[in-house]
Amino acid sequence: MTKTVLILGGNGKIGSHSADAFWNAGWDVRHYDRASNDMTKAAAGVDVIVNGLNPPAYDNWQKNIPKITSQVIAAAKASGATVIVPGNIYNYGNCPGILDENTPQVAHTIKGKVRIAMEQRYRDAGIPTIILRAGNFIDPNGNGDFMSLVMLRDIKRDKVTSLGDPKAMQAYAYVPDWARAAVELAEMRKDLPAFADIPFPGHSFSTLDLRESLSAILGRSLKIVRFPWWFMTLAAPFWTLASEMREMRYLSDMPHQISGERLAQLLPGFVATPMETVAANCLPADLNPNQAMRSGQQPVLAK
Repeated sequence: MTKTVLILGGNGKIGSHSADAFWNAGWDVRHYDRASNDMTKAAAGVDVIVNGLNPPAYDNWQKNIPKITSQVIAAAKASGATVIVPGNIYNYGNCPGILDENTPQVAHTIKGKVRIAMEQRYRDAGIPTIILRAGNFIDPNGNGDFMSLVMLRDIKRDKVTSLGDPKAMQAYAYVPDWARAAVELAEMRKDLPAFADIPFPGHSFSTLDLRESLSAILGRSLKIVRFPWWFMTLAAPFWTLASEMREMRYLSDMPHQISGERLAQLLPGFVATPMETVAANCLPADLNPNQAMRSGQQPVLAK
């Protein structure tokens, strides 16, 4: 029987990798064209909707997130589709430790409260919803993720940028892995609760751990430098992204991991991409030995 998924935000991190994962699993993949502005029509006949839409650069979440949510709920109600949403840990507020589906959601930031309200709307709407909750996304294609834009922005100068305590354990999700898990959960959606909050453990590591992994891959020592929060403070009154990033700064100093217990119960055969591969794929293509091997070039391992 044909299975069809509608991808929202197909050019973004979640949308592009989800489209690949569903296609590889034999699904018919349909993309939503924002220019049409008719999500309900686009969703006609689909079984699953992956909501990869997110306002860029934290643009006016208080207005834009509810607007997107209303469109998705209407489309899901009309089609009977299950919605898959990439959840995050903003909902928990400043809560160090191991986070899971039972961790109280006590967000103290505007963006955290917006996300709590968004999820509650899906729950109240009564449409089948899977929140696949993850940490910082790592996209091997870059595509605007924090790893490429911030942490490894100076990697060619042998520097790794730390946004906070370099010893603090942080949760990360390799987007191709997240997308594969989303497919497997979609295929068992009838067996899940109407609203399923599922933590995605991904990989957990500190900036120090990342530095050591990349140093081993590149064959040379790397230096950890601090992110210039002073500049973001000065720029905040004039630059929305700087202001929004400052609000979430606490996460960079908050040691945390995401529990893998629930996902292991649901997908006992799921195997994440090895950390060594993830670390290599964080690098620019000309420094990534995996890319070099595929292209037949010699990997760049030393100066």
